Amino acid sequence: MAAADSSSQDRLAQVNELRWQKFPVLDDGFVCLVDVMGDDSSVVQAARVSYGEGTKKVSDDRTLIRYLLRHRHTTPFEMAEIKFLVRVPMDCWRQWVRHRTANINEYSTRYSLAIDAAQTTPVNEWRTQAESNRQGSGEPLSAELGQQLTESETELQNQMRSVYQQRIDSGVAREQARKDLPLATYTEAYWKIDLHNLLHFLALRMDSHAQLEIRNYATAIGEKIVAPLFPVVWEAFQDYRMQSMFLTRLDVGVIQRLNANAATAGTTPPFSEDAFLAAQDEGWASLKRSRERDECRSKLQRMGLVAE
Repeated sequence: MAAADSSSQDRLAQVNELRWQKFPVLDDGFVCLVDVMGDDSSVVQAARVSYGEGTKKVSDDRTLIRYLLRHRHTTPFEMAEIKFLVRVPMDCWRQWVRHRTANINEYSTRYSLAIDAAQTTPVNEWRTQAESNRQGSGEPLSAELGQQLTESETELQNQMRSVYQQRIDSGVAREQARKDLPLATYTEAYWKIDLHNLLHFLALRMDSHAQLEIRNYATAIGEKIVAPLFPVVWEAFQDYRMQSMFLTRLDVGVIQRLNANAATAGTTPPFSEDAFLAAQDEGWASLKRSRERDECRSKLQRMGLVAE
């Protein structure tokens, strides 16, 4: 009993230390923990339905959590919840709320004045449009051009904020005065979500293909808050979601043909681009561009089977 009490006290101290600590994101944003219900043992308890404290070894709990996450048994992870306070630009927030699996209460610009802050872009962080991804970014723009873009951005934001303030001072209703504020304007919201859906959010938004700005928020939430609160779950999440790889039936077929062709030709990996194309799925062969083929190639390059 004494050991259990000590563990509970340590947990409470850890939560209190994290609660309301604002972890900065972008130039004026942040994420912080408001409250949390549950820990690693809550996942274990839900999985076992009836759980006696101290009747299982810690190693057994870790094995169970890893099994659950590895095999996508999601319900036990829904038994833990975390509530955050976030400060985020409105354009980034639009992507955020597409995840319709949380409870949200957002700062209202109908009742209150809009937050007097907008995300500005550092000179070296303007990005080109990606050539292969219509919704993604490419390489950084030059610092010289970035300087011009940042200056014009600041001028525009200042002008739009001035127009907003003039409307407010003239007695225009807040709900109408706000309509021309830029999407870069910061908003704040309470965001409460269960652990299962939070991990799904993090898996998508921490991915390298996610927009950099929301990726920064997801990374802060995951590394600064979730990791210390749920260390065993976080370890399994890294192993089986973030650092893992999903192979489709077509991917497996390519690997099998690569190995068969290599056995005949007496070659060893990493295989050449020509060898990869010779082993590609027949459904891709006639296509000039195939995202699925590109994704397969990337997976095999990561595995060291195809040369980069």
